[in-house]
Amino acid sequence: MKRTRICDILGVEHPLVQGGMLWLATAELAAAVSNAGALGTISPYAGMEKGGDSSKNLKLQITKVRDLTRKPFGVNIPLYLQQSGILIDILLKEEVPIVITSGGDPDHYTALLHQGGIRVLHVVSSVRQSLRAESSKLDALIVEGVEAAAYVGFDEIPLFSLIPQVADAVSLPIIAAGGIVDARGVVAAFALGAEGVQLGTRFIAVTENIANPKYKQAIVDAKDTDTVITCRKLLPTRSLKTEFSRRLLELEKSGAPAEEIKAFLGYSRARKGQLEGDLFNGEVYAGASAGLIREILPAATVVRRMVEGYKDIIKKIV
Repeated sequence: MKRTRICDILGVEHPLVQGGMLWLATAELAAAVSNAGALGTISPYAGMEKGGDSSKNLKLQITKVRDLTRKPFGVNIPLYLQQSGILIDILLKEEVPIVITSGGDPDHYTALLHQGGIRVLHVVSSVRQSLRAESSKLDALIVEGVEAAAYVGFDEIPLFSLIPQVADAVSLPIIAAGGIVDARGVVAAFALGAEGVQLGTRFIAVTENIANPKYKQAIVDAKDTDTVITCRKLLPTRSLKTEFSRRLLELEKSGAPAEEIKAFLGYSRARKGQLEGDLFNGEVYAGASAGLIREILPAATVVRRMVEGYKDIIKKIV
């Protein structure tokens, strides 16, 4: 696969990044991806018991991933978390190599993380956000389109429209995210100006992911029309079409006020669906390209097929 600035920044062989799925990105998954030559990512909440301590869990995940790989790894920190500052402090003390931030102002911690010798990437979903992030002197941008699983930008810009606009506006290297699951998506993203690709949904349907088997199978069974965006007035979110998402959409279409929708969402619907396999009452995130995922594979096989597929496509088109 093409070597880009992302490879040098992250210290990886292939410019591929595993998404930092909040409940699912464990040390075991991250190590499998990193050992395959890409960048594995862990989450402070991954594998944590219900009501557990995210700080303790983060330390545990960092210890585990270092036992399982000597390759670089990243840690995903959504800045909207109340304890994000505490988690950042742990990352500084643990001297992790790479941090991926999202859902907030990258100015808050980037300089501090850089002082600790940590590379910092930030997720953006518009040109405006990209320009704001570039001023924070990040190492790279993760540019996320509306095709992505979980939270998507309010502007709902498709990835392949967004990449070239961001590439024209900033000089930072771009990692494309949202709806990419195979080598075809990688080649297309690179052609539009990206230098790396982040994959989330594809790394749910792998053997090392702790996601409930019902959730994995629902992704494998998904067709092209089987994802939907909900909560457009609160925080737009893409997930699989389930009984839960159907009821949520009905509530939104009825004109229910925000407080009623929040009450329906309750607490930890994502954990209920993704870890407990309750597809009736739980929320199960998936990208728009879930319909392209046909089987559950080892993470290393996913990486290998991406790399080999990329080479095959380039040979055909050059």
